[in-house]
Amino acid sequence: MNIVPIVFSFDNNFILPACVCMSSLLMNAKKDTFYDIFILHSPNIELEKEQLDKLLVFYKNCRIQYRAVDDIFENSFEIRGITVATYYRLLIPEVIPEYDKIIYSDVDVIFRSDLFEIYMNTDLENAYVAGVNAMVPMIPDMNLYYSKLEKADPNNIIYAGNIILNSKKIREDKLTSKFIEFANKKFKFQDLDVLNIVCSGKIVYLEPEFCLTTYLNELFVKKRETVITHWSQIQIEKALSNGIIHYNGQKPWKGFCVNFDIWWEYYRKSPFFDEKFYFDFFYDKLNELDQLPLWKRIKILIRYFVYGKRTI
Repeated sequence: MNIVPIVFSFDNNFILPACVCMSSLLMNAKKDTFYDIFILHSPNIELEKEQLDKLLVFYKNCRIQYRAVDDIFENSFEIRGITVATYYRLLIPEVIPEYDKIIYSDVDVIFRSDLFEIYMNTDLENAYVAGVNAMVPMIPDMNLYYSKLEKADPNNIIYAGNIILNSKKIREDKLTSKFIEFANKKFKFQDLDVLNIVCSGKIVYLEPEFCLTTYLNELFVKKRETVITHWSQIQIEKALSNGIIHYNGQKPWKGFCVNFDIWWEYYRKSPFFDEKFYFDFFYDKLNELDQLPLWKRIKILIRYFVYGKRTI
């Protein structure tokens, strides 16, 4: 049996997307892969486990363990409506000491392949973390921000939503205390900034299939001739066809976004499918369009025919 430990962190507001996320993970597992799933949550909430327990009924290739995280980040910096729970991933080496290497993933994610190979083949002997390059130099606002941020190199920033942690080395080098210290600083991207600054120089860069964000997806489609200098054609195609889709902008269960149809496809195939929720979403969106005034409809058409064809 090939065991893959993986961690998620969320509250009751994300129960449904978390269930769909984990269902996609287990749905795409190979016969000999077993996922040891850990769920981090605040000790101040009673996590609603009824839906989550369905996973164990429908999928036998996993177990689920819950770990309450103390209030060590209670006074940490918050911005853009993102709560302190985003910092929980920084405590994984201490909260889950039974593994020396472990995967962390956000739950606004759809998995489309088995993770055992990338988990086993990622060498972290001299690194703290592995992740996908965020291509910051190609994002003007982010490039400006990281260019001014001390100890941050725009060329080397990784996404924090899908990472592999070298828990053993992080514990040995007592990095957790540094994570906690930096979490009090007013960073725009919170845990992402903390992770990249503290782990700087000891990061392994993974292929884009491990974290296909909305921006990377658009970049691959519209600016491939530029991206091809960083990743090969094969790596890009693999990410687009089988990569982990990370909805790091608009959420597909709330509105239309890139690859929203894939999320709904996995939702329909999951044990959590509810016809009413499904139809209510689509009829609500149709009603929104039907109720638009004429000038807004014209604006949409202009955006499509003028801006919709431009390159990023």
